[in-house]
Amino acid sequence: MRDLIFREGVIAMMRRTGAVVVAGMLVLVTAPAAGAEHRGFPTEIQLPDGWRPEGIATGSGPYAYVGSLADGDIWRADLRTGKGSVISQGPGTPTVGIKVDRRGRIFAAGGPAGTARVVDPRTGAIISNTRLSTGTPTFINDVIVTKNTAWFTDSATPEPALYKVGLGRDGLPRSVTRLPLTGDLVFNPTGANANGIATTPDGRALLVVQSNAGKLFRVDPGTGVTTTVDIGGESLVNGDGMLRQGRTLYVVQNRLNVIAVLKLSRDGTSARVVGRITDPRFDVPTTVAPFGGRLYLPNARFTTTPTPTTSYNVIGVKARGDLG
Repeated sequence: MRDLIFREGVIAMMRRTGAVVVAGMLVLVTAPAAGAEHRGFPTEIQLPDGWRPEGIATGSGPYAYVGSLADGDIWRADLRTGKGSVISQGPGTPTVGIKVDRRGRIFAAGGPAGTARVVDPRTGAIISNTRLSTGTPTFINDVIVTKNTAWFTDSATPEPALYKVGLGRDGLPRSVTRLPLTGDLVFNPTGANANGIATTPDGRALLVVQSNAGKLFRVDPGTGVTTTVDIGGESLVNGDGMLRQGRTLYVVQNRLNVIAVLKLSRDGTSARVVGRITDPRFDVPTTVAPFGGRLYLPNARFTTTPTPTTSYNVIGVKARGDLG
């Protein structure tokens, strides 16, 4: 596949639909572009008590999907009103990172269960439940869906690897390949390792943040060779979920209660931190999803002992991709 970005037509389409489309070896298929902020939408959305959120995703409509670490349920919130409901009952194991594909289906990382689920957001039915990891420890943490592949990180495996889930013409899993990671990325024995995942602006490689080391890596999807992204000596420690829009990369630094905003080179080999976004309402946000010029983040509250009555919410802040 040629390495092309269809600039004029894509830009026009992005303005009409709010979609981000990159053509290349890896094609990101779901990333609504930042537009005029929907000022009438609430900036705080309450989740059910005891929910324990971690992943959040948005699609083409004004909805956000939030997974539960408690039992794997998925909640759908209407961003226009802040109201929501459970749309899918979980398997009793955590739902961690989630993404919505171009067909509107939800891809969910299964954490310690070592699985990946695909969920129909209309019926809540589990369309597929795929075993990724057979070893322990394992923690399938985050996911990015490209044109033909869903890529999953594993934060706990002692041998660094990504899971490549090949998708059929219907967009559903057809194969699983464990891609060992070599090169610069070396897992630490404590803390979360490979966490958030995104594609590079040119669509030819992947980006993975290593939470405990505070580093960003470029991954060759064909070989698994990793190289450190030059971020000018900055640290992304506690880096969790990531969102790329064009050449802007948002990295949530959960326990620091900030979003690092980076400007990437086209090939993703270097980046500079141009600012950080924070909000007094942040309480260990884990990841980020866009809609209407805002970034939405679930407060996981990892520093608070979870109970069935512990309150949780999602915070919306203005996207600031023009920093720097």
